[in-house]
Amino acid sequence: MSDARMPAGLIEWLQHSKARDVELAFADVHGFPRGKTLPAAAFIKGQPLRIARAVPLQSCIGEFPDYSFYGEHDPDVTLAPDYNTLRPVPWAKTPRAMVICDCVDHDGGLSPLAPRSVLKQVLARYDAHGWTPVVAPELEFYLFAAHGDPAQPFQAPQLASGRREAGFDAFGFSALGELEAFFDELYQACETLGIATDTCVHEMGPSQFEINLKHGDALKLADDTFLFKTALKEIAHRHGLSAVCMAKPLPGQPGSSMHIHQSVVDRQGRNAFSRADGSGSPEFFGFIAGLQRFLPELMPLFCPNPNSYRRFVKGMAAPVNLSWGLDNRSVGLRVPVSGPEARRVENRLPGCDANPYLALAASLGAGLAGIEQKLVPDEAVHGNVFKQQAASLPTTLDAACAAMAAGCAESLFGADFSRAYLAVKEVELNDYHRQVTAWERQYLGFLV
Repeated sequence: MSDARMPAGLIEWLQHSKARDVELAFADVHGFPRGKTLPAAAFIKGQPLRIARAVPLQSCIGEFPDYSFYGEHDPDVTLAPDYNTLRPVPWAKTPRAMVICDCVDHDGGLSPLAPRSVLKQVLARYDAHGWTPVVAPELEFYLFAAHGDPAQPFQAPQLASGRREAGFDAFGFSALGELEAFFDELYQACETLGIATDTCVHEMGPSQFEINLKHGDALKLADDTFLFKTALKEIAHRHGLSAVCMAKPLPGQPGSSMHIHQSVVDRQGRNAFSRADGSGSPEFFGFIAGLQRFLPELMPLFCPNPNSYRRFVKGMAAPVNLSWGLDNRSVGLRVPVSGPEARRVENRLPGCDANPYLALAASLGAGLAGIEQKLVPDEAVHGNVFKQQAASLPTTLDAACAAMAAGCAESLFGADFSRAYLAVKEVELNDYHRQVTAWERQYLGFLV
């Protein structure tokens, strides 16, 4: 938790920025920004701000699980700003600032229900070993025409040339050029927010793109991913577009992932995944083994929605297994070609709909458990394993939640969070299963 006193340099910056208000924001279990706004003058004076403890557990349909998961008397938490994250709001017409907050319980401890708290808990376990995780997320998303009718399918935007993409633009530059105004503003926003971006590529789907963030500290990259996805949505709206991070927004087209590259460094900055002779260390193999052993029990944190599981289709570059291999995109755990100092593991399971705090907590937590328990991974595989192996992961959110309830989540993240998270998923699944879909109307409506 950050110091309650605001640094003098930031006070001067905020006053000079002419910001009228400050948004005190945090990510709920979906990664959606929640919080409250304070006048800038009140923020500078340190006025405390509280919000209901249940808010991080708000479901995507707006409902909450039972009171028992967050307190029978519906208590508050205090929003404790992390002043390192104080930034201007790039898309605001009237100058505003924003800061990412921790949710703090009345006893002074971090609320176990807030996703940022869950990641901090995992990172503290690494610190106790003298290690720091280094991560880099790869974020895929679709840009669609403005979309306000959920009964209608998404549609690629009409470009300056008058055409709509049909999918042949993959790895090309024409669509990037025709959407230049959007991307220019997005990159300017990233610079303002202190987000270091890396490569950008047009992906395989029509109007599907990937932007990678530069590797760094896990908490900062979780914050950056949270801010990036918020900026992506806000700036798309300004350009008459819908930025969609659903895992599978279009049938028959590639899904959108959030691959996570992970390594661990010691206090001297050395990569703990490599021995002095350049070979893989026991920690490297233990990390992979932990992912293989525990990720099937943590799938709701990587694939949090019923739609998430539509992404796992053989032959469309989405993993359906937990094999690992060197420079192999048909496996769930890929080890990219690199020198010993950059040895890392790419977890290819998370969809872009995953909460970055929870996806990182789950992946890093599983890997650390494998190291601590001295687990040994399966042998690395070679060649395309899509045709060789059956799916070894839950194929629905219902099955994934059942596996999580019976698995390691409580030992990794505590009972309070794990049970509350599954209660949120139960609220959402109950509503989802009550729906009647277009497929049912099309194919079942005329049966006798």
